[in-house]
Amino acid sequence: MKLKRTHTCGQLRIDDVGKKAIMAGWVHSYRDHGNLVFIDLRDREGLTQLVFDPETQPEVHKSARTVRCEWVVAAKGVVQPRTEGMANPKLPTGEIEVAVEELEILNVAMTPPFEMASAEKTSEEIRLASRYIDLRRPKMQQKLHVRHRAAKITRDYFDKLGFWEIETPMLAKSTPEGARDFLVPSRLQRNTFYALPQSPQLFKQILMVSGVDKYFQIVRCFRDEDPRADRQAEFTQIDVEMSFVDSNDVIGVHENLIAKIWKEILGVDVTAPMRRITYADAMANYGTDRPDLRFDMKLIDISDIAKDCNFKVFTSSIEKDGVVKGICVPNGDRYSRSDIEKTLTEFVGDYGAKGLAWFKAKKETGRLTLASSIAKFFSPQQHQQIIERFNARDGDLLLFIADSQANANKALAPLRCRLAKEAKRYDTKGFEFVWVVDFPLFEWNEAEGRFDSLHHPFTAPVEQDIEKLDTHPANVCSQAYDIVVNGSEIGGGSIRIHNPKVQHKVFELLKISKSQAQKQFGFFLKALEYGAPPHGGIALGLDRIIMLLTGTDNIRDVIAFPKTQRGQCLLTDAPSKVDPKQLEELNLRLQRHLHAIEQKDE
Repeated sequence: MKLKRTHTCGQLRIDDVGKKAIMAGWVHSYRDHGNLVFIDLRDREGLTQLVFDPETQPEVHKSARTVRCEWVVAAKGVVQPRTEGMANPKLPTGEIEVAVEELEILNVAMTPPFEMASAEKTSEEIRLASRYIDLRRPKMQQKLHVRHRAAKITRDYFDKLGFWEIETPMLAKSTPEGARDFLVPSRLQRNTFYALPQSPQLFKQILMVSGVDKYFQIVRCFRDEDPRADRQAEFTQIDVEMSFVDSNDVIGVHENLIAKIWKEILGVDVTAPMRRITYADAMANYGTDRPDLRFDMKLIDISDIAKDCNFKVFTSSIEKDGVVKGICVPNGDRYSRSDIEKTLTEFVGDYGAKGLAWFKAKKETGRLTLASSIAKFFSPQQHQQIIERFNARDGDLLLFIADSQANANKALAPLRCRLAKEAKRYDTKGFEFVWVVDFPLFEWNEAEGRFDSLHHPFTAPVEQDIEKLDTHPANVCSQAYDIVVNGSEIGGGSIRIHNPKVQHKVFELLKISKSQAQKQFGFFLKALEYGAPPHGGIALGLDRIIMLLTGTDNIRDVIAFPKTQRGQCLLTDAPSKVDPKQLEELNLRLQRHLHAIEQKDE
C-alpha cells in the first residue's frame, strides 16, 4: 500500500476544506456521469464522496472508471465543498467531497451475493453464509460498535468499584443446570467428558469462598437448547458475584450500571432506583414474570363473579380449581367477530388455550352493557360487576380464558402484548425497567412428584422462611431477583446459600440424594465447609442488552458470527463431520458404525 491513510471516511467536515486527505476503504457505490466519476468510499466510520475529474487528472479518472462496488481502494486528494444544491444532509460528510489526485486499487472483489442497499430483503441464510459481506453494512457495524462500547463501559464501571475480572474454565464438569450440556470428550482421560459451562455459577461462588470479594467477567456460556429469536446456543453474559451483601446491594450496583450504559450509548436517562414488583403480582396482573410495563391492560380475575353465571365453560373450569381471567382492550370493538373467533382464538391456541370468550362493551339507552353470544348466560347484575371490575368503557373489548391459573396466564400474557402492539399503546422507543422480586424458592413438578428450583438449587431462601423448609417448603420465598426491560428478561440473580446445612436441605427437597449431590457437586459442597461468606450475584445477558440498545428483535443481529435456528454456522459449515482418526483418538464410535457392526454380527 503506497498511500498511507490519514483520515477515515466519516471524519471530514466542511472545516476541512482545502486540506489534503488520504482515505482507504470499500467502494460503496459508483456513478459514472460520462464526464465526472463519483465514488462513495466506505469504512467503519462512514462514507465520503470522491470525485474524479478528467480535466485535471485524466489518468486517475480513467482508472476510476474501472472500479466496481466492494473493491478496496485508497485515494489521495483535496477536500472541497460540494457544488450548490448537491449537499447531502443525511450524511455527516454530506457537505464535502474529495477531489482525487491519486488512486490505488488495493484489491478487486467478485460481485457480492447481495447488494448492500437491499440486504434487508435478502434471506438471512444468504447473509449468514457470507457474513463477511453482511458485517460490512453500516447498520451491522453500528451494532458491533455498540457491543464494544457496552463491554468497555461495563469493565470501566466495575474496575472503579474495585471488582476483579477473573476468567473461569471453559472445560468444566457436567452438572445439571436446567439445560443440556455441550460435552467435550477427553483424549487423555479416556471415556470421560468435559462440559462447556452453562454459566460460571459454581466457580464464581468458589471465588467468594476464596476471598476474592468482588468478581466480574464478560463470559461465554453454552446451552444445548433450541435457539430462538432472543436465544443462542452460545451466548455472552456479564457475570458478577459479591461477598457480604444483600439483594439490595446487588440490585443497586446493577441498576446503576444499566443507567450508565443507557445514558452513554443512547443518551437516555434511566431513573434509579427502578420499580420493583413481586413475582406474585407479576403473575397475577401480567401472567408472566417478565412483564412489559410500557402499557397497562392488566389481567383481571373474575372467577368470583363467573362462578354464579350459567355459562358452563366458565363454571366447570372454576369447579376444577381453575380460573376465569381476562383483559380489557380499549377501543377493541374494531376487532370483528371473525377476528376474535378465528385469528385471536388461533393465537391463544398456540399457547395451549382451548378457547377465547369475549364481550364488547356497548352503551345502549344511556347504559353500558355487554354484548356477545354468551351475554345471555350472565345476569344484568353480573354484567355490571364485570364492567366495573375492568373499568370498561363504550367500545372496549373484553377477552377471557377459563382454565388452570398457569394455562390462563400462559395464553393471556402474549395476547396482552400482541393486542397492545397492534393498538400502538406504547412508545416503541421507550424503556420500562422493573425488578421482579420475592420469587418462590420452589415450584412443584406434578409429573415427577417433587419440587424443582425456580431459579437454581444454590438460591438462598429468605431468612424468616428457613424454618418452613421442614414444614411448608411450597411457601418458602427466595432471595432471587430478575431485571426486565420491555418484557425481556435481561438478567437474573440471587443471594446464594452459604450455609452447608441449608444447602443439603434444599438438595433433599429437590430429591437430590447425598450420593448424587456428592457426585455432581462434591467439590463445591466441600468448599462451603471451609468458611463461605454470605454472597450473591447476578448474570446480565449482554446479547439481549445490545438487542435493546440497537432496536432489533433478532439476537443474531448483535453477534458477529451467530448460529441459525438449527444451531448451524452457515459461514463455516459447523457442526461438521470429523476425520475417523480423531474419533479413534477419543475412543468414540459413531452410532451408524455400531449399527453396521450389529448387522455384520447377525
